[in-house]
This record gives sequence, structure tokens and C-alpha cells, in this order.
Amino acid sequence: MLPLHRHFHRIAWLAVALAAGVIVFGAFVRLSHAGLSCPDWPTCYGQAAWPTHDHEISAANEAFARPVEAHKAWREQFHRHIAATLGVLVLLLALLARRADKGVWVILAASGAVAVSIALYMNTHYIASSVLAAIGEMALLGLALRAAPEPLARLAPLTLAVIIFQALLGMWTVTWLLKPVVVMGHLLGGLATFSLLLTMAWRSTAGRDMPRADLARIRPWLWIALAVLVVQIALGGWTSANYAALACGADFPTCQGQWWPNHDFQQGFVLWRGIGVDYEGGVLDGPARVAIHLAHRILAGIALLVLLATAMRLIRSSGLATWGWLLVVAVLAQIGLGISNVVLGLPLWVAVAHNAGALVLLAIVVSLLARLRATQI
Repeated sequence: MLPLHRHFHRIAWLAVALAAGVIVFGAFVRLSHAGLSCPDWPTCYGQAAWPTHDHEISAANEAFARPVEAHKAWREQFHRHIAATLGVLVLLLALLARRADKGVWVILAASGAVAVSIALYMNTHYIASSVLAAIGEMALLGLALRAAPEPLARLAPLTLAVIIFQALLGMWTVTWLLKPVVVMGHLLGGLATFSLLLTMAWRSTAGRDMPRADLARIRPWLWIALAVLVVQIALGGWTSANYAALACGADFPTCQGQWWPNHDFQQGFVLWRGIGVDYEGGVLDGPARVAIHLAHRILAGIALLVLLATAMRLIRSSGLATWGWLLVVAVLAQIGLGISNVVLGLPLWVAVAHNAGALVLLAIVVSLLARLRATQI
């Protein structure tokens, strides 16, 4: 097998940085209510960029039912452009990781199929587009599952498959009018892409291993922390997608002046409500939104305890105290941002910072899982 390309780790770290930027900027787009500011996909009012001049805006207003809001449209389309740039970097990583075998041709063929599927979609050939995209995805997943001597040879095509599906979620976010389960899935897909890229970056960087004789006592805590963190992030995405962040008003730790106000968990957690409903602004009544908000608060308390317990385990482990204290600071800052969202009425910068805080927590846990190794005897 050929050695790893000498620039692989540099490209991987660049992709990690760009993925973080895409996620945080995506939160800004969503929280500034610009998620439907481009009513079509992947163009924006039929343009590769977005309408800016008066004649472009007039033509777009005539062709589309949704009036142009230029101050929002640029956010949505710029987010798509940087996400597409990230996709190119991930494609490059996949090609470099499999350049030593025939997998490179599978990657090229799958990517070509997806590119053609986008063109077919733009020309309203939706069934043919879906079939081609599915073929491309299955080819990449098959390649990722195929045995390979180097883990990166599996991780790279898997990451490409995830980011292609992430693009499809971005499309459905628009075409299904901010459907909450799609919005939440889009958030999780972005974080999955970031986590895979971060793992590849660490594993391709020389000297990144942190051998531990006590790995068996540390790793389970990290996996539990990761599981709780993912569930809490998903719940946060569900809260945001259903416009439930202010369901309790500005009250904390109570909610609407009560510890357990009127709520409706059954309606609050219906994942699928059909297609054709415009979810912009939310469609749930007050009790359903309260239930979502309460669930997010309760799990935040559980996540706080789990992450602090994990941090204490790290602090008591030789050589990992810095990571432990970093985790303590990050989780306390995240809790503070979450409370600030409520008591300050969801300021945009605080809400975006809260999303970035989740990304930082995820980066800490994933980095440790990628770097810690059992001591070789």
C-alpha cells in the first residue's frame, strides 16, 4: 500500500476548519430566519449567486411566489457555496485516501452520478435524479464498508457519502419548508461530517497518538459522554426547528412562573407531519413547545452531570488534566449560554454562540477518542 499523501493531514485540517465555519454560519442562517430566503435549490431565485440589482430582484419577484429579501438571501446562498467548497475538499481527501487501489474509480463514478443527479433535479427530472443519487451513495457506502488495511481508506469515502447526504438534507430543508425533522437531521449531519473530518485529521497527523495504560477506564466515559452529547444536540436542534427556545418566556429555572407548566409531550415529539406544511415560525401550540423546551432543559442537566464526571475522570488521569479542565470550562460556558438564551430573549449572537459551544464540546470528546490508544506491550 502506498504511504499516505504528504499533504493529506493539511487538507484534512483545512476541511475541519471549514466544516466548523459551515456549521456555525449555518446556525446563523437558521437563527436569523433566512432558511427559506432562497426558495429554490441549488440556485437562489434561479441564480448561482443571489439577486442584488433592482432588475434582478424585480425579475425574481415575478418568477417566484416568495418575495426577495436580499439581506437574507445572501446568507443562505453563501452558506451553500462554502458547504460546496467543503464537499470538494472531502472529495479530494477520498481520492487521496484510495489512490492506491481501484476505489478511486468508484469514488469518481459515484461523484459523477451525484453531479448528474443535481442537473436532473434542476430540470425537474426528480425520479431519475433520486435514483442516480441513491446509486452514488450506495457505491460510496459499499466502498467504506469494504475491508482496507488503512482506516482512513474507509473513513474518507464514508465522509464523502455523509456530506452528499447532508447536501440532500439541505435541499429537503428548502423544498419541505423547514420540516423540523429535516432541520434537525441537517444539524446532526453537519456535526457528523465535522467529527469524521476531525478523526481523519488527528489520525493522519504525525505524533498524535496518546498511549494510555488506563485506556479501559477512560474510554467508556468518553463514549457515554459522546452519546449524551449527541442526544442533547439533537434535542437542541429539535427545540430550534420547532421555535420552542422561548416557550418558557424569560423564566429560569422556572417555566412560565411554574416548575411544571402545562405541556404536551405527545404532540411535541411527533417527528413526521406530512409534506406540504410550511414550518417557518413553527406550527405547534404552546403546550407542545413547552414540552420540547422542558425536555431540553432536563437533558441539559443530565448532560452537565455526565460531562463533568467525565472531566473529573480526565483530571485525575496523569497527562489528561488539561483536557479535563478544558471540558469543564466548555460545558459550564455552554450551560451559561443556554441560560442566557432564555433570560435575554434569544439574542442572535448568544444563540449562534450556543451552537458553537456544542461544536467545541463535540470536538473535545471526539479528539480524545481519536487520539487515545492502548499502550503497546
